Amino acid sequence: MARTTKSERPPDGGDPAAVRGRILDAAFAAFMKSGYAATSTLEIARRARASKRELYALVGNKQEMLIACITERARRLEVPADVPAPGDREALAQVLASFGTQLVREISDPAVVAVFRLAIAEAIQAPEVARTLDSIGREASRTALREVMARARKAGLLDGRPAELAEQFSGLLWRDLLLSLLLGVAERPNAREIAERARDAAAAFLQLHPAVASPAKGGGG
Repeated sequence: MARTTKSERPPDGGDPAAVRGRILDAAFAAFMKSGYAATSTLEIARRARASKRELYALVGNKQEMLIACITERARRLEVPADVPAPGDREALAQVLASFGTQLVREISDPAVVAVFRLAIAEAIQAPEVARTLDSIGREASRTALREVMARARKAGLLDGRPAELAEQFSGLLWRDLLLSLLLGVAERPNAREIAERARDAAAAFLQLHPAVASPAKGGGG
């Protein structure tokens, strides 16, 4: 068991929330350095300057630490519950541009890109990393974008299945940027470039999906 003396402990007073944060930071750093499969709980405890008992009490086993690391990052991709339903196509363009900006800003963060790289590197030895990233991390953004599309469809601004619409917008938004970031052959775009990319994607998406035709009003006959 990893032991820490009083003098070795960080000056956080043993606050459980602070210790838990330290453990997750240490786990993430260890996963990035050695890979998920090769990282031991003893190594995480040493990095966190905590005991293994604290690890299991405050977070859980190694897989639960991985889930917690990914979940904390996935929260940044959730759409706020108070986002209003778009009332017209112009408002929809603004909502899509805003969402696209948030999505690219968060996913292009080096720490998030590192999680994707970890999942790829561990795909054979520890496939649970990729499964966790897909079910928790990627699903957060997919669910949020499907919700935007469902609201737009309900308002009569789009036609089609929300899941398919969300996939199309994501394709227009990312193009090959995520792959280039994963390969390390592209720099993370700056704030202006991200906003411009999101606006262009929204405009292209709405051009592909014209406004739903209103039923003809009727005259008699």
